[in-house]
Amino acid sequence: MVRYTLMWEIQTIKVDDYPALLHEIPDPPTELWGVGVLPPPQLKLIAVVGSRKYTRYGKEVVSALINDLADAPVGIISGLAIGIDTLAHEAALANGLYTLAIPGSGLDPSVLYPRRNQRLARRIVEQGGGLLSELSPDTKAARWTFPQRNRLMAGISHATLLIEASERSGTLITARLAADYNRDVLAVPGSIFSPQSVGTNQFIQLGATPITSGRDILAELGLSIDTPTTSHTPELTELESKVLNLLADPHDLDSLQQATGLPVTELGSLLMRLELHDLIWSDRGHYQQKNRT
Repeated sequence: MVRYTLMWEIQTIKVDDYPALLHEIPDPPTELWGVGVLPPPQLKLIAVVGSRKYTRYGKEVVSALINDLADAPVGIISGLAIGIDTLAHEAALANGLYTLAIPGSGLDPSVLYPRRNQRLARRIVEQGGGLLSELSPDTKAARWTFPQRNRLMAGISHATLLIEASERSGTLITARLAADYNRDVLAVPGSIFSPQSVGTNQFIQLGATPITSGRDILAELGLSIDTPTTSHTPELTELESKVLNLLADPHDLDSLQQATGLPVTELGSLLMRLELHDLIWSDRGHYQQKNRT
């Protein structure tokens, strides 16, 4: 395992230290930079990709599938982007799984993209994950950097899981590359009436493995599915507990912000973590505790 300090120290990664699967792709990176921890070699890595404009169904799918993987030797790879990427990283952190972000930019905080996920990037590092890029640290995100980033995501992973993608979604590039690299391509079926499911359903028609549970993913990765899953009781921060208690009654975002004094972005991240822990639900902008039986 290659470990870096938590002070956002960007390190050049030697070719001999590249994750093994990156050596197998036709166009491996000539340079790599990292912050945090590279994926431990014993983990099976899953690239989770999907739409920026996800639906409630997509959000629930991410939470349910990654929760099913909580006790398995797997790591979650995604691109730090807004949407399914963010949900995947958050769900991995909530379930104690390793996660690696591969952004479409360099790793210097002055250019790290998207800016609104810089707090998430730091949490990934603080909780034992990492960031990786083949772009020099000061390279800004541009149209050409994202297909290049997608190549790394597909190349480093044993399988790519597609969760919601429209017919022309850029995330389909990663799935196509995974197929080209002879990696497993997995896709979650969606409604035939949802534009956000057109791409995923098409990939299933083309031969991608349909996924309806975490057990399906483990089976495709050749991991045991006989070990019973355990119920995790999350350890909440004092602030998370306060918000959870407030949500004994329904609140909208404005009333929660007034009650907590938190900035909207920080409050939104906190609410997302509570949803990923399956402690609250949201509907039309209102949040409330789930009944625990």
